[in-house]
Amino acid sequence: MTRFDTTHWSIVLRARGDPSQARTALEALCRTYRPPVLAYIRGRGYTPDVAEDLAQSFFTRFLEHAYHADADPARGKFRAFLLTALKRFLINSDMENHAIKRGGGVHFDLLMSDSSGGAITAGVHASPEYEFERSWAVAVLDSALAKLRAEAERAGKGALFEQLQEFLTERPDEEDYARAAAALNLRRNTLAVAVHRMRHRLRELVRAELAQTTLDRDDLEAELRGLRAALGHAVA
Repeated sequence: MTRFDTTHWSIVLRARGDPSQARTALEALCRTYRPPVLAYIRGRGYTPDVAEDLAQSFFTRFLEHAYHADADPARGKFRAFLLTALKRFLINSDMENHAIKRGGGVHFDLLMSDSSGGAITAGVHASPEYEFERSWAVAVLDSALAKLRAEAERAGKGALFEQLQEFLTERPDEEDYARAAAALNLRRNTLAVAVHRMRHRLRELVRAELAQTTLDRDDLEAELRGLRAALGHAVA
């Protein structure tokens, strides 16, 4: 048995005929990757409150109506399947809303709202697909960082992690190293070794996180390339 036989997504696909077996793994994936779903919906022009409602409805239907039963194991990335399912959901939702409008209901204005509440035309921003990919990458990284923090705390190195966390995703300059070394009462070289080890472990955790959404090594490597492109640095 390979490690890909026991990933969340492989468990879901194998258990499509037994929803109870798949549900736990599927819920774990949905919890982790809710942010990119919300980012895509916002990118389509929905206001924050409407986007929240749509995201909640999407995941409820995704779980309760076993959308994963339509997944093709030969096209094995959870990210791609989730985005396709989301697009179909929004098309159906828009059709339902237009039908409601014809009957006197409320129509969602496809304008984007900025943080101050002002309306912005959708064309000014990056595509919804870009927002999804970027948010997906951030969700992967956030999950890996949370696991790394937990490991550091179990090892009694929580304070070290908190000081070095900012260096794990961006290359520090000499002033940053000096500041952190002084705060931790460590030599600069000792600090550099600690950063190197944490960065290496973070890369391992990122790979492990992405492996949960893929079915084989080729898919994993493709997801890693996509993550690097989306984040703009070589964390993975």
